[in-house]
Amino acid sequence: MREFLEGSQAVTRVVKLCKPGVISAYPITPQTHIVEGLAQMVADGQLNSQFVNVESEHSAASVVLGAVATGVRAYTATSSQGLFYMGEVLFNIAGLRLPVMLTCANRAISAPINIWNDQQDSVSMRDCGFIQFYAEDIQEVVDLHLIGYRVAEDKSVMLPVMVCMDGFILTHGIETIDMPQQEEVDKFLPPYSALYKLDPERPLTMGPLVDPEYYMEMRFAIQETHKEVIKLIPQITAQFFKVFGRQYHGLIEEYRTKDAQRVIVAMGSVCGTIKEVVDELRAKGKKVGLLKITTYRPFPHQEIYERLKNIPRVAVLDKALSLGSYAPLAVEVKAAFFGKKKQPQVISSFVAGLGGRDITKDSIKEIFRLLTAKERACEFIDLKPELLKETYE
Repeated sequence: MREFLEGSQAVTRVVKLCKPGVISAYPITPQTHIVEGLAQMVADGQLNSQFVNVESEHSAASVVLGAVATGVRAYTATSSQGLFYMGEVLFNIAGLRLPVMLTCANRAISAPINIWNDQQDSVSMRDCGFIQFYAEDIQEVVDLHLIGYRVAEDKSVMLPVMVCMDGFILTHGIETIDMPQQEEVDKFLPPYSALYKLDPERPLTMGPLVDPEYYMEMRFAIQETHKEVIKLIPQITAQFFKVFGRQYHGLIEEYRTKDAQRVIVAMGSVCGTIKEVVDELRAKGKKVGLLKITTYRPFPHQEIYERLKNIPRVAVLDKALSLGSYAPLAVEVKAAFFGKKKQPQVISSFVAGLGGRDITKDSIKEIFRLLTAKERACEFIDLKPELLKETYE
């Protein structure tokens, strides 16, 4: 059914369709609308779930950990500092192989305090073991929650999923959405059936102290599962297409790259702006394109290599930074070509949009303009020189 919805409302609606038995979260801008909506649904009797009010994000993550550990589907959401506050528990959730669903409304990290969008929060949690998806628009946000639950709860996976949506741009933006119907969701996403759970009738130990004799093998097992997830995601998105009629590759998306001479690699809502610029430049005869990363963890190195190996010049656009080093997505893309004989002549790194600064069509055109024979390492776009002078003085 086509509906005109705010992004947060759309998430609320799709989570309801997934029928989580436990929901727990703590309010933080710009995520708050999501859990407010779910709390209202529970209070009104529209959703048969237990909404657990807590005093912090750390507690919210602990609640959903406990819920899934007892065999119940669970959901939480957060942003920015809240995600960091959950950090200890997120590693536990993944280490315990519990398929929790978490929505991250991406927001810049303090200090200075900033409530606007970049992707520093979720990118900084890339190593916690969660599968990470990044959405371009609200429709993709909705669909990735359904796909994410299917991936997480697959018996060969049993790992948590984080669906990342750009704060305000997607959480508070309004689009016309094809909202799935309950019977479609039930067909695609069966009730959660845990492989293992805490049960007095069948006792087991969960989260034990593990000495050096076993610890490394357990981390290795999660690493190997992530490799299998790379193969599984396209299979599940193919099943999604059969039920809902919307086609996703799930790992990456190519946009006008077949004969491109210059391609930007990016993830999140900025990809919509890049597509507009690509169309404008194509109309002028410029051979440009976009490679959108949907799945950031596990990182699809081989798929990226295959799509970019014949592109002469590649720009990687990050909305995050590894201070003291290089931009995270750029490092990953370059790693995809390690040891390969065939690769682009130039892979340049650009950083833009930190703290919610607008990435305009002119910003994208500037990146294409700067994508020359000279390789650029972590070049910032749209810096204000006058403010830099004030900062250093």
